[in-house]
Amino acid sequence: MEKIIMLGTGHGMTLDLYNTCFVLQNEEENFLIDTGGGAELINRLLYKNIDLDSIRHIFISHSHIDHIMGFLWLMKKQGLKLDYYIHLYCNDLVYENIIMLIGLVLNQKFLDIFKKYVVVHILKDNDSYTIGGNTYTFFDILGKGVKQFGFEWMIDNKKYMFLGDESLSKELYSRVENAYFVMHEAFCLDSEESIFKAYQKNHSTVKSACCVLDSLHVKNVLLYHTEDTHKNRKELYLEEAKKSFKGHVFIPDDLEEIEINSI
Repeated sequence: MEKIIMLGTGHGMTLDLYNTCFVLQNEEENFLIDTGGGAELINRLLYKNIDLDSIRHIFISHSHIDHIMGFLWLMKKQGLKLDYYIHLYCNDLVYENIIMLIGLVLNQKFLDIFKKYVVVHILKDNDSYTIGGNTYTFFDILGKGVKQFGFEWMIDNKKYMFLGDESLSKELYSRVENAYFVMHEAFCLDSEESIFKAYQKNHSTVKSACCVLDSLHVKNVLLYHTEDTHKNRKELYLEEAKKSFKGHVFIPDDLEEIEINSI
């Protein structure tokens, strides 16, 4: 069984939602994707009955604090008892910032532990690694704000994709076309773009993301990295999405699980 466990679905400044991060889980592995901005990562992993010792593979898409800082808390929680290797997949800028932050926020002891037990894979465009039985191909999303990677993988000859947290670059349209399942950010409702300034922040609205993905004949879309001002966020986002996207739309809540085999 392959599932996505959404630990958080919010953008960097949300208070009622945790920052976007999730676990790709199957019988072999708990693959952590991004780490959120604080110690709440630990609480959410434990709440979902995910043993911290089982987190042996971590991907960090980019160096913004709402994606990278949870890693420091994981190191602080696990570091002194580490006797196994953790594989970290990230670009060079993420790695440089992690080294700097461990030195500033933790201390040399943790930096030594990091260098001993964390196997760092500095990603280049189209690098592939097998994790938990799946082969993931990581690629530069050509972000306008900061260097950032996404990835794709196959299940039953169907393409699944995670596209980071910027609007999809036109240069990647051909790569995404006809994908079976795409995870794409959606900062806010289209009617509220002038309030949240999604486009100024290189983000999408629900409508703009769905219009693009529908034009590329994507079959299923999961939207995340949203604002948190609406108590009925899921209903509002689904209503807007379905006006622009013909396939199935997922608007997950924090801590929701999606069994992607059954989609």
